[in-house]
Amino acid sequence: MTEAVVTDIRPLAAVLVSAVSVVLIVASHRYPNIRESWSILAALTKFGLIASMVPGVLDGTEYEASLGEFVYGIEFALKADALGMIFALLASFLWIFTAFYAAGYMRGLDEGNQTRFFAAFAASLSAAVGIAFARNLLTIFVFYELLSVATYPLVAHDGSKEARVAGRKYLAYTFFGGGLLVLGGTALVFAMAGTTEFGATATHLADSNAALARAAFGLLAAGFGVKAALMPVHSWLPDAMVAPTPVSGLLHAVAVVKSGVFGIARLVLEVYEPQLVGDLGVGIVLAIVAAITLTVASIIALRADRLKRRLAYSTISQLSYIVLGLGLVGPAAVAGAGLENVIKGGLLHIPAHAFMKLTLFFCAGIIHVETHTDYISEMDGIGKRMPLTMTAFGIAAAGMAGIPLVAGFVSKWFILIGAVQASQSAFAVVLLISGVLNIAYFWPIVYGAFFESYDSADSKPLVEGPLGGHSPKQAATDGGSEQDPGGDAESHDTHVEEGHHGGPGDGGWDRVGWTGDEGSWLMLGPILLIAAGAVVLGIVPDAAVFLQLIEDVAQGVMA
Repeated sequence: MTEAVVTDIRPLAAVLVSAVSVVLIVASHRYPNIRESWSILAALTKFGLIASMVPGVLDGTEYEASLGEFVYGIEFALKADALGMIFALLASFLWIFTAFYAAGYMRGLDEGNQTRFFAAFAASLSAAVGIAFARNLLTIFVFYELLSVATYPLVAHDGSKEARVAGRKYLAYTFFGGGLLVLGGTALVFAMAGTTEFGATATHLADSNAALARAAFGLLAAGFGVKAALMPVHSWLPDAMVAPTPVSGLLHAVAVVKSGVFGIARLVLEVYEPQLVGDLGVGIVLAIVAAITLTVASIIALRADRLKRRLAYSTISQLSYIVLGLGLVGPAAVAGAGLENVIKGGLLHIPAHAFMKLTLFFCAGIIHVETHTDYISEMDGIGKRMPLTMTAFGIAAAGMAGIPLVAGFVSKWFILIGAVQASQSAFAVVLLISGVLNIAYFWPIVYGAFFESYDSADSKPLVEGPLGGHSPKQAATDGGSEQDPGGDAESHDTHVEEGHHGGPGDGGWDRVGWTGDEGSWLMLGPILLIAAGAVVLGIVPDAAVFLQLIEDVAQGVMA
């Protein structure tokens, strides 16, 4: 239960710090080291501001900041509470690692338009934290749309035809499609409840017309479901993988897609609340859509040879675990059993999936930078060339499949037990089947990397250093070579050498030791640290602040 509501500038400051850094990044476009330092400093400052509120939130305090009336008496207001803190803390913490990784990635490929990239990246994090701390539906809608606008330049970064098409599709789905659905649902909730404040609408909605209440829920769930990549509105996500890997990692495994499932969490837990979700019967529909999505996406992933595309469909599947847990909140509330477990499982899979999937995408990125290999069929034996990278990949893949000692096991266990307790065993069976499918599409990658070999390859000499790794490249003022100021025009996933996609050359993969010589530590360091975080969440989840926040949310919902 909330003990106090405190007016505080920190929720607003956490949103604005990366917005301010956009100006500084653009102003420093001629000085790449300074430009990237602004990005790192903004990430550290944002995380520090958010982390400073965690002790108070765990003690029951909510920190609020209001900019006054927005429209029709609705305030444009922010609120740092336990649920919002889960998303904000996650996004800001992982941005720190991504800031370093992105510098190594963009320099490693000598990318063009790096200033625009880092500026858009910072703006996206500003919008993501705004979504996390939004106090009402209208405020979350504004930041939801701003996130789509801010991330468009990142999706279309390459400037290739494929990237531009993917960018337009991304905007059509998330800005015009999902955004308008959220706006329509918000207007309908306001018409019935007279407010859009989280935690203040459920009683009014329960007394309103049931058909209209279901319609409003459907509009909001569909709108947030677009960014959560629920089928059939999922196809923007695999296409958006043409973006640079740091974008695919943080924004399409953490911030953008998590804004969708976070919106569904606000909808289920605070706009409608579990009992009303169960009484209206909308939770079971949401759970069915999630179950279909996680199964079908896993099957499609089996057939994808391009690594980032397989990871994209894996993301679609894993996001639906979160939505499934939230959808089961309604049936659990009606049954009077399993409610706490499905809430904990659904919400815990938000950070669990983020740590694991960010590791996987970052591994795909460093493989591309160092070997120009993008296809799974060309990765046999790559564990010799990139042992630390593929070990981290194997750890994260095990967690995605729900193997114990990695983060994914704990969250999926809660959902599984909660489904059984709520007399929804069919969904427990779906979870088990999906786990098998996860093993089926991840194990061949790990097995092929370490236990199979390529018949031919060329040697890829390394620049040795005292700590291993390549000597970092010096960045041009805005990336790209002098001969090609605009950078590579091809998308990252479609870069091919003439007659050769990637993989080893004629002499097989060069064997590299375990000292980090396989790539730049600007990229390798974040991979290893985030993979270690996934293990920590799997072994000692009670010691992780995320689970403490989630338990506070569950207790508040059940009070």
